Amino acid sequence: MNPVFTDATPIAAIDAEQQFRADVLAGLSAQQKFLSAKYFYDAAGSDLFEAITRQPEYYPTRTEIGILDKQGAEIAATLPARANLVEFGSGSTAKVRRLLVHLPDLAAYVPVDVSESFLRSEANALAIDFPQLAIAPVAADFTRAFTLPDGLSHGAVAGFFPGSTIGNFEPPQAAHLLAHFGRVLGRGATLIIGVDLVKEKAVLDAAYDDAAGVTAAFNRNLLVRIQRELGADIDLNAFAHRAFFNVAASRIEMHLVSRIAHTVTVAGRAFRFEAGETIHTENSYKYTIDRFRDLAAEAGWTPRAVWTDSEALFSIHALVRS
Repeated sequence: MNPVFTDATPIAAIDAEQQFRADVLAGLSAQQKFLSAKYFYDAAGSDLFEAITRQPEYYPTRTEIGILDKQGAEIAATLPARANLVEFGSGSTAKVRRLLVHLPDLAAYVPVDVSESFLRSEANALAIDFPQLAIAPVAADFTRAFTLPDGLSHGAVAGFFPGSTIGNFEPPQAAHLLAHFGRVLGRGATLIIGVDLVKEKAVLDAAYDDAAGVTAAFNRNLLVRIQRELGADIDLNAFAHRAFFNVAASRIEMHLVSRIAHTVTVAGRAFRFEAGETIHTENSYKYTIDRFRDLAAEAGWTPRAVWTDSEALFSIHALVRS
């Protein structure tokens, strides 16, 4: 069955370049300079992230896939029969495929992603391997309100949010996002979500600062993008990558550190950097199982089951909408 591409609520009325410029200028104007992690993922950034997932220090992707491979049938069994499965921020279909093999009676698969071209490409590839599956892609920002496709089965709706992306949100924002998912999916829905776990600091530090320097290149690529798309004057060699686990906040922090005192110019505006000053580019919160369940409960979800790997590095939760 060929995917039926569905137009959702428009992703943004404002021009993407204007939004990018506005966000960069606002971030560099802050007392603690910052840049939004969502801008990591231009074409080069996406390729670099895929390379990160193959680094020996970076455990999350392979560990989550390992859980899905080992426990996929049990995880799939928590979903209602003939469900419509909505994947938020679908990207690659590598993980959902591990559930689909255990869901022969799935009514429809609804991948939601901001990149329409990549979404279409992945949906078409999935349709070849699962020809009986109804696929209804939605081009939308999953963090904002969007409409599910017309014509879905009247059966139950379930959600899938792998990858520990929930960790990139501040805890209050994460709770807000989980509540948003509940509104999209409706009362009684099931949500399968990947959550990275708290572990030894050395393991976390290494995962986000690999020996090959791939994560460093990924972080600095944000400056390359600003230089290319906004015509910025940036000395790329003046910035170094720094990533560390902030134990008190229970999060990985990624920064770009100015090696020297110098000035950066973006869109005609000058920004002074002192030696050692940083641009905060990403957070990745790590949870205990109980702390994440408490967060989910705050957002209206009831824990149903959880699966981890043998080393308790990563977790996959099944939640039910209260």
